[in-house]
Amino acid sequence: MPITRPKLVTGEYYHIYNRGVEKRDIFLNTADFFRFIFCLYELNDKNMVVMRDRMEERKIRKKTSIGETHGCYNRRRELLVEIIAFCLMPNHYHLVLRQLVDGGISLFMKKLSNSYTGYFNEKYERKGAGSLFQGCFKGVHVGNDKQLMSLVAYIFTNPVELVEKNWKEGGARDPRKTVEFLKNYRWSSYLDYIGITNFSSVTKRDFITEFFGSPEKIKEFVESWILYKTELKKGFYDMRDLTMD
Repeated sequence: MPITRPKLVTGEYYHIYNRGVEKRDIFLNTADFFRFIFCLYELNDKNMVVMRDRMEERKIRKKTSIGETHGCYNRRRELLVEIIAFCLMPNHYHLVLRQLVDGGISLFMKKLSNSYTGYFNEKYERKGAGSLFQGCFKGVHVGNDKQLMSLVAYIFTNPVELVEKNWKEGGARDPRKTVEFLKNYRWSSYLDYIGITNFSSVTKRDFITEFFGSPEKIKEFVESWILYKTELKKGFYDMRDLTMD
């Protein structure tokens, strides 16, 4: 059954996700993951963004001495959304967004999809190959705090399937190994949430961190989904339509 996107209300939280057309990989190497995450940060702006310019600015900033500033980075972004959490997998992505302005999520996702698709098609010479993503993004409204916490755990444990394909059905064969794998998976905001700086400027983590009380409590909650499958099949958030593998 197709998933109908809800009306996107300013101030509310949404699970936003999509995958490659025909389940094809949309991230083929490390540079692709980095580019998408760079887009998450830079395109979260009501102003027009030219990614080639932002890439040049990034190069300049890298060359700037510690303690100096460069004029092109004194710009203030006008945020469309708060990016609460994200996880990138080889053929799909998950985002948790809070809309800050009317139409913010739709505009942000349009900019993100168009920019990354243009980058990917040019890099891999896909001219005329059609869409990179499977239609428009999908969205599910997150109705309460418990749903939000379960959703975050679901997203953060998504990479486990890369080493334990059927762990959600039969349990992880080596739970400790999968927990260690998760702590070393870079393409997610999980590390920033548990106190390991990774892509900290991309996400707004205050609400989740305050809800749990500390990064260590977040770590314990997420790992419990792997070790004990806590609330996995009967969680506060309905995951039945969200399988992206």
